[in-house]
Parts: sequence; structure tokens; C-alpha cells
Amino acid sequence: MSFDSLGLLAELLRAVSEKGYSEPTPIQRQTIPLILKGHDVMGGAQTGTGKTAGFTLPLLQLLSKQMLGEGHRYVRALILTPTRELAAQIGESVEIYGKYLPLESTVIFGGVNIKPQISKLRRGVDILVATPGRLLDHAGQKTVDLSKVDILVLDEADRMLDMGFIHDIRKILALLPNKRQNLLFSATFSNDIKRLADKMLNSPVLIEVARRNSVSEGVGQVVHPVDRERKRELLSHLISSQNWGQVLVFTRTKHGANRLAQQLEKDGISAAAIHGNKSQSARTRALSDFKDGTGRVLVATDIAARGLDIEQLPHVVNFDLPNVPEDYVHRIGRTGRAGHEGEALSLVCVDEHKLLRDIEYLIKRELPNVVVPGYEPDPLIKAEPILQGRNTRSGNGRSSGNVGNRRSPVRARQQSSESRGKANSFGNPRTSRSA
Repeated sequence: MSFDSLGLLAELLRAVSEKGYSEPTPIQRQTIPLILKGHDVMGGAQTGTGKTAGFTLPLLQLLSKQMLGEGHRYVRALILTPTRELAAQIGESVEIYGKYLPLESTVIFGGVNIKPQISKLRRGVDILVATPGRLLDHAGQKTVDLSKVDILVLDEADRMLDMGFIHDIRKILALLPNKRQNLLFSATFSNDIKRLADKMLNSPVLIEVARRNSVSEGVGQVVHPVDRERKRELLSHLISSQNWGQVLVFTRTKHGANRLAQQLEKDGISAAAIHGNKSQSARTRALSDFKDGTGRVLVATDIAARGLDIEQLPHVVNFDLPNVPEDYVHRIGRTGRAGHEGEALSLVCVDEHKLLRDIEYLIKRELPNVVVPGYEPDPLIKAEPILQGRNTRSGNGRSSGNVGNRRSPVRARQQSSESRGKANSFGNPRTSRSA
């Protein structure tokens, strides 16, 4: 099947062709015709399967067929997403695919000056990509009108709930017209997601192109057992001895990401850290350097597990295993994308054996253990509990991740308006995940 058979406009087909795509992915084949027919859709697919184009292309077509003439533009499509990086990525896709259509779009998120965003909104946009917190900031200042939204897209819904955005989502839904088309996309479908869908969607069509919490077939997975104090040494050895050119490394905390990047630099390996406490300009620069090959290693917290779209990324390393097993799937989904192969390695110390068992239970497979010669774990070292500060789940820059250094909610709101770590509204109080 080609994109031509999906009923897309010539302008969209031209943009898709220039992007280098000729055949739609399974999620695109199923979602695009349904969205064009006006159905509400609940779509699930493992990361890297083309989900963004699956909703962006039909959204652009629907809006272009309902052009309003030369009058004032207003927001007719709203795309909500949990992180700045993912918002920027979706905004870029909207521009790329819509380059030959007379539609205006913009992206708004926290961590940057709000005034340019206000100016853009006042000029009028058809499509708005936003993180929840910054969108509510604009709504509170009456710089955005959501009363005429025709299409709502909730992307990475599971991550939204994990990060504590459910209350913000409910506030936003109250600002929208009742009659609209709703599209909910999620890499995983938890019971909480299904309850949200029941409240938000109207007779939705459910599409899942892979089983829940599955990992791409193109990703090779391996566990390297190692003592906790030798992880950095082993990572440097693997990068240098195997001449890895581009490596995405995940740590549990922001402080850990900073420390590891500094240690790798001392080892002669170019590295940068990206997490919620970094300024937006620093995050953008680090990601840009990593994509163009200037930086060899990008050390990230789970804020980067969604929204990082790096073509043919060869290596992902779990320096620390995540506390939440679903995050393992999202992390390693940064490699093996769009049919390419990739390698996911996990450096596991004695403290993390339970986390490893939880991951293996989730993905329904036992991961191969390969001891690297010279880095054999010391059997006399006893497991230590992972400290509560290291277990703190923070939403996009909300928590410091260090015991005794937690910011007050007021100060946190001032520092990162889109990071609203709140209790989940289904009666399951949570702190938000470390970013």
C-alpha cells in the first residue's frame, strides 16, 4: 500500500515524498482513513512506528478542507503532549507535512519567554501544539481561545498521566467545545488510560498495531552485570573499545546525569546531559550537537524517553534501570526505529535485581546476561536499597531527585510552568517521575 491509496491531498503526498517516505506504516494505514472520516480514535503503537504522521497528516487535510477565508485565524486543532522535546518534534512534523498548505501552526511550552508565544497566538494559528502547563498559563492570561477547537489530539497519554498532568488535562477539556473530534495516542494502554478515554472519546475506534509494552524486533537487548561503583568505568570501556559514535544513556536522576556527563568528559569522551532542570536553550543545544555528531554521548533522564527522534540511533544504555518498568520500553524505543536495528544495553548492579525482574515480567522475556571480562561483579557486595530521593518521580523538572533538597510546589511552578506533579485523579496519589 502506498500513501496515494489513503485519500490524502496532493500537497500532503508531495511533502511526504520529499521527506523520503513511500509506504505508510501499519499505524498510519489504519489511523489515517479513520481520522479522515471523522472518527474518534484511540491508537496504540510501540514507539518509532510513525504515530506522529498517523495523526498529523489527516489533521492537516481536515483543516485545509475547512479553510475559513481571509478572516481571523483561531485554534481549530490542539495537540497536547507531555514534554518540550516532543512538542517541538510534533511542531516540526506539522510544518514539514503542511508546507504546501495555507495553514499556520505554533508550539508553546514552558522554560522559555512567554511573550513571543503571545505575539504568535495573537496573529492567529490554526494548529497549536502545547504542553499542558504552559497552555493553562496562556488560558489564564486570556492569550489563547480554545472555544472553537474542532480536533483534539492527546499524544503520549500514558506519559501524561505518569507525570501527573491529569488535573491539567481535565481543566483543558473544560475549555474546549463539547462537539469535537478526539484522538488519543499512547504507547501503552493502562487501566487509567482507558478510564480517561471513556470520559474523553465518543465511540472511539481502538487500534493497536503491537501488543502492549512490546519492544521492537530490531532492538537487541543485553544485561551487563557490574558493581555499582564500576558502572561508569564499564560504560567508558564499552564506548571506547567498541568505538561507539552515538550513544544515548539513561540515568535515574538529574544529578546523576550531570555527574556522569562530567565523568565521561574526563575520560576523553564528549558528553552532555539533558533533563528538566536544564534551560531550554541548553537542552536544545545538547540535542542538536548529539544529532549532528558533535556530541558523542547524550546522558538523559526519563524526560527524554519520549520525544527524542534520532534517525538510526545505534546504541541506548540504561546506566540505571528505571523504577517504573514501562519506562524501560520507552527508553530503548529510541533505537531500532522505523525498521532499523539497534542495541540496548543495561548496566545492572546488585541493587537493581528486583527492577530487572519487573522489566522482564513486563516484556515477557528473560534478558541475556553477559559479563564483560574484567568487570565481573563482586559476589561479596550486598544489595543496598535505592534511596527514596533516587526513587522520586518528577514531572519534567519538578523534583530535585535529592533527599533534603526538594523545592516547594510554589517555587517549582515558578521555575517550570508545564511541570505539574500532582496526584492522579483516579484516587491513586503519585509523585511525578524523575526528569
